[in-house]
Amino acid sequence: MSGGEVAGILVAVFWAILVSFLAVVLVRLAQVLKATTKLVADVTDQAVPLLADASTTVRSARTQLDRVDAIASDVQEVTSNASALSSTVASTFGGPLVKVAAFGYGVRKALGKSTEDAPQKAPRRQRSNGASHTVIVGRTVPTPRRRKQKG
Repeated sequence: MSGGEVAGILVAVFWAILVSFLAVVLVRLAQVLKATTKLVADVTDQAVPLLADASTTVRSARTQLDRVDAIASDVQEVTSNASALSSTVASTFGGPLVKVAAFGYGVRKALGKSTEDAPQKAPRRQRSNGASHTVIVGRTVPTPRRRKQKG
């Protein structure tokens, strides 16, 4: 064998290894593309119903918001009606009620003056056993402390 034949055989072996490597890479790439295509198809099959459900949910939410808007406008109308009624009642009955209250206050004051002319009794005091408080009917008042005498 000559040097040229050996070189030819080496080149042929190199090309055979290169073609085999490229064939393996192309087979793997085909498998990846097939898996990717299947994955995209599955995602599409699942996404279409989800998008339909989302669209239905958005329509339902829009309907509910329209109802809430109607309720809010009704509440605003009721509030304005209650405010108007309140101001009407205040203007209709407010003046006479103030006059009646003032008259009642005057009557109480007049009756109170007749009872003020009478002498009032001093409040009753009770001494508890050894306690440091004096009891006046209706409240408790502390008594002054006594100093102990040395002796």
